[in-house]
Amino acid sequence: MAFDFKKEYKAFYMPKNRPEIVDVPKANYIAVRGKGDPNEEGGAYQRAIGVLYAVAYTLKMSYKTDHRIEGFYEYVVPPLEGFWWQDGVGGIDDSDKSAFNWISVIRLPDFVTEEDFRWAVETAGRKKKIDCTSAEFLTVEEGLCVQIMHLGPFDDEPATVALMDAYVEQNGYVNDLSEHRLHHEIYMSDARRVPPGKWKTVIRHPIRKA
Repeated sequence: MAFDFKKEYKAFYMPKNRPEIVDVPKANYIAVRGKGDPNEEGGAYQRAIGVLYAVAYTLKMSYKTDHRIEGFYEYVVPPLEGFWWQDGVGGIDDSDKSAFNWISVIRLPDFVTEEDFRWAVETAGRKKKIDCTSAEFLTVEEGLCVQIMHLGPFDDEPATVALMDAYVEQNGYVNDLSEHRLHHEIYMSDARRVPPGKWKTVIRHPIRKA
C-alpha cells in the first residue's frame, strides 16, 4: 500500500476543530513563490499550482523512468499547502487578497534529494511543455505552533483564527508571526469537487512562550 502522509502523520494533517499546540519537525517541499489574489482566473497563483503538481507527479512516477531515486517507495502525493503574509500587516487581512504574498508548497518524501528535485523540474517542464523553473527545493522547520481544522470557506477563517488566538493567550503563549514564521494553511479538500461549506483547511500559526 502506498505511503500516505495524511494517515501516517495525522497529528499534522488531521487536527481537531479546536486549537491544539504541536511541535512541527523539519520537512522538505516543492515550493513556488508569488504575489497577488489566489482567486484570479489564470493568475500567478493558479499557474504556480500547475507547476507544483507537474513536479510532484514527476517525482511520484519516477520509478517508471530511467531515473532511480535511492530509498524510493510508492506514496500518495501530499495535499497542497500555502504560507501566506502581507507586507506591513501583523497577520492576514482577507479583505485585500491582491496584497497577498504566498509560497505554495507540496511536501516531499525525505528520500527526495535536491539532485532528484532538479531532475524532476527539468523532466516535468519538458514533458508538460510548461516552464517549471520557478519551483524550488525548500526546507522549513516550523517548530512550536498552534493549529486547528477550519471548516468552511476561506473567508470565514478570521473567526477560527480568533479561537486560536484566545487559546494561545490562555495557555501562556503568544503568536510569533514574522517574515520567517508565517501563517500556514493545508488544504485537505479538493475545492473543485467539494462545496465551500464542507472545505477542510488546517490553519497553523507559529507561537512562543509568553
